[in-house]
Amino acid sequence: MLRLAVPAVAAQLINMLYNIVDRIYIGHIPVVGKTALTGLGVSFPILMLVSAFAAFSGMGGAPLASIRLGAGDRKGAEQILGNSTTLLLGTAAVLTVFFSLFKRPLLMAFGASEDTVGYALEYLSIYLLGTVFVQLALGLNTFISAQGKALTSMLSVLIGAVLNIVLDPIFIFGFQMGVRGAALATILSQAVSACWVVGFLCTKRSGLRIRLANMALKKEIVSRIAALGVAPFIMQSTESLVTVVLNSSLQTFGGDLYVGTLTIMQSVMQMVVMPVQGITQGTQPIMSYNFGAKNFQRVRQVFKRLLTVTMTVTITAFIIVSLFPGQLAQIFNDDQELVALVDRVMPVFFAGIWAFGAQMACQTTFMALGQAKTSLFLALLRKVILLVPLAILLPRITNSVMGVYIAEPVADILASATTLTIFLTRRKKLLPTPKD
Repeated sequence: MLRLAVPAVAAQLINMLYNIVDRIYIGHIPVVGKTALTGLGVSFPILMLVSAFAAFSGMGGAPLASIRLGAGDRKGAEQILGNSTTLLLGTAAVLTVFFSLFKRPLLMAFGASEDTVGYALEYLSIYLLGTVFVQLALGLNTFISAQGKALTSMLSVLIGAVLNIVLDPIFIFGFQMGVRGAALATILSQAVSACWVVGFLCTKRSGLRIRLANMALKKEIVSRIAALGVAPFIMQSTESLVTVVLNSSLQTFGGDLYVGTLTIMQSVMQMVVMPVQGITQGTQPIMSYNFGAKNFQRVRQVFKRLLTVTMTVTITAFIIVSLFPGQLAQIFNDDQELVALVDRVMPVFFAGIWAFGAQMACQTTFMALGQAKTSLFLALLRKVILLVPLAILLPRITNSVMGVYIAEPVADILASATTLTIFLTRRKKLLPTPKD
């Protein structure tokens, strides 16, 4: 677990830097930093949708490939890789065209104002040109992890992230490109990462290789990828839906300043969620491989350790955020009014994050075991079934903008408790113990 999870955690943390570093630099642009940061925040739902489609093909295919490898079927695993690659390329083309045509009305619907939409359009107009690089870099990297090559997977992300950190200040401040410079640095960095990932999967260094013969779509393979990929897709795409609902409610009951708090808090949330996702991503191939080999005892042992680690991370995050909300806000912007507001609302927004580790551990285990329907329900539960209605209703019931912030912890705690209960009731059937 350590050998696979530590590089995966590092990869997720490094990948997080793409958005975080952009926000830090943009938030500190002289004079317009606060407004530009809010503009970038309202474009976040579109960025999440692009990533969600990468997860659909990548995370839908990678566990299936791991199971095939565990069963000794390398040819079947490579067919899954080939079909996933084709899906990623096709999705990239559709997304680029669609969002380029409708980005302004979408941004206004997502909570932008006339003051902030210009910055969002500047960023997206360039970012969307690199959609194909985002799809390939994120989607195919999961197949490197699926082989147990966690260090290589980490390096593929590290290369792009380091390049992004270097290019951001050059383009934003050196060339005085502002928000457009941040977008250009991001897509150039993703392009380098995509070349690294594709290059590796086309060489003998990879246990699974991309072959043209396997890229012709087959209905049976695509349906299996889709059945498992719909859960991670919904997990990420509903993050986009949640952001839209939260932004709209905050704009209605508070205004641009409150939308700005969400941009900062979502950045901090990424700092918590990304390490947890790295832990689960690194652990998933172990579960899938041993499940395919019918070594159920080892799968149970891995789950217990996974739950312990994820809960430790989320409880620690809860303590840090509760104690230092203002200091975390200052990382992204130094406007006193914005920092003071974040200092007040962040402990409320993160009040349920401690329970999130249980949901991630259980949901990842269902995915690793190929339980598509259960994974889909759990993906819908926290965001769509609980958080979205709560974010709409609570501010109206309380007649206060604080209702928007309260919705997050209520959804976190209810969803985590439900997920853990479902897993405990089904584990004996999924992972039977040998009879004496």
